[in-house]
Amino acid sequence: MYLALYRRFRPETFDRVLGQEHIVKILMNQLRSESVGHAYLFCGTRGTGKTTMARLLAKGVNCLSEGEKPCGRCAHCIAIRDGVFVDVIEIDAASNNGVENIRELRESVKYPPSVGRRKVYIVDEVHMLSAGAFNALLKTLEEPPENVMFVLATTERQKLPATILSRCLRLDFKRVPAETVKRGMRDICAELGVGIAEDALALLASNADGSVRDGLSLLDQCVSGAAGEITRDTVLELLGSPGEDGLVALTDMIFGGDIAGALRLLDRLLAEGADERQLMKDWIEHFRNLMLLRHLKKPQESLNMSVENIERLRAQSERLTPAFVNDGIFALAGALNDARQSMQPRVLLEVEIVRMASPQAPAEALAPPAKAPPPAEAPTPPPAKAPPRQAKPAPQAPAEALAPPQAKAPAPTEALAPLDWRVIVAEAAKKSPMLARLTDRNRSALAETGEKVFVIEVFDNVTKQTAEAGRDLLEAAATRSAGRPLRMDCRLNKGGSPRNPAEVPAPAAAPPQEEEAIQESFLHE
Repeated sequence: MYLALYRRFRPETFDRVLGQEHIVKILMNQLRSESVGHAYLFCGTRGTGKTTMARLLAKGVNCLSEGEKPCGRCAHCIAIRDGVFVDVIEIDAASNNGVENIRELRESVKYPPSVGRRKVYIVDEVHMLSAGAFNALLKTLEEPPENVMFVLATTERQKLPATILSRCLRLDFKRVPAETVKRGMRDICAELGVGIAEDALALLASNADGSVRDGLSLLDQCVSGAAGEITRDTVLELLGSPGEDGLVALTDMIFGGDIAGALRLLDRLLAEGADERQLMKDWIEHFRNLMLLRHLKKPQESLNMSVENIERLRAQSERLTPAFVNDGIFALAGALNDARQSMQPRVLLEVEIVRMASPQAPAEALAPPAKAPPPAEAPTPPPAKAPPRQAKPAPQAPAEALAPPQAKAPAPTEALAPLDWRVIVAEAAKKSPMLARLTDRNRSALAETGEKVFVIEVFDNVTKQTAEAGRDLLEAAATRSAGRPLRMDCRLNKGGSPRNPAEVPAPAAAPPQEEEAIQESFLHE
């Protein structure tokens, strides 16, 4: 049966491990000095070698060699490699996470090793255990019988109870550097007799994102699908990426304001098999490369591409403005974050293309005139009514007695300071980073400010949902900024365009009657 590359080339000794030198050093020193602990916790992202290292440790404590351990050649090492060594028990906590499973483990722990020196329990995805299972494991994990050890592995350390963490020697696995992944894949290709270009290796290592297993899975697909030598184009076709040609053309169209051309090109790229989310990732990387080319004298050391492509990108970076490149990175990063939870990532990508390609200068002129802030209309009607109400009551005492408690509240409006929408959003975003998108490319603006209400105007449904989801944080931030309780009113303006988010202050010298009228209009709108 065919074995996947990540299984076929799993390291059998410590010197074959890619990366994680700090962990290899600790475990080898413990094996040499015979000071191996009774419980380990391996933490780290997927594909960084946690299970491999656990098996190597199990081999090391049971190896029959007199020299460096594990040797990978003795009977015990081979049996552990083949998964038939009775004293190494691997448990998947994702499917065995109940109290009964842990009780069975506690019963089996009582028996001494059958063949090897130590009985080793490797519990993968340990964070999936239930609370009762964790409690049942505590005493056994803290004081296991002699010649028994535990190796727990998890990708989500924060889900483990403190009682478990305190009973284990914790080792944190780092993401493997791209250069290290590339070196390992080059050796594997040489052993397989497969030809692969250096730029193809660099692209595979970059998309592995620090995971050796992910990188080898991609390489496995390339080896299976390529007729001859694996080239960069082969990898791009596999990943569903448009390649540099498509990204350069798409960026030029966006910068030139050719919305129709950009949407047609996007449609063609997706029809040819490009994936929306992968396209967003590659496009962000493309903008990042354009940014680096402005500042690096030797970009070949930081960019995974050929010299020809670097020169093409350098020519494009000279045509673009730094502001456009920076805005592109933030806009696409926000769209990619939303796309991870969306069933229609294409729509989000198309919206960002339209936003990025739309000219910024005429945006204010396109704002609908009907949405002018009410404070400009309010001062005209009240002056006729204001003098009679101030002149009627001659005695002061009855006027104060007749006025409701709220009637005297508008007096402080003379001291009301204008709200700063960007400051409010920035403060709320400290607790919910998603709210930072409200002020990205003027997706929302502060339209009106009242005594108890502030009105924001948004220009698409996604932004409205974001604002509504963060209502409590935004209202709390506005209340702290204004020094009085404020409630948020969110309006959707589908027909308008984002305008310059100049903050609109409350009317400083408005009489009480006018303030009451404005306040009622906000509350009943």
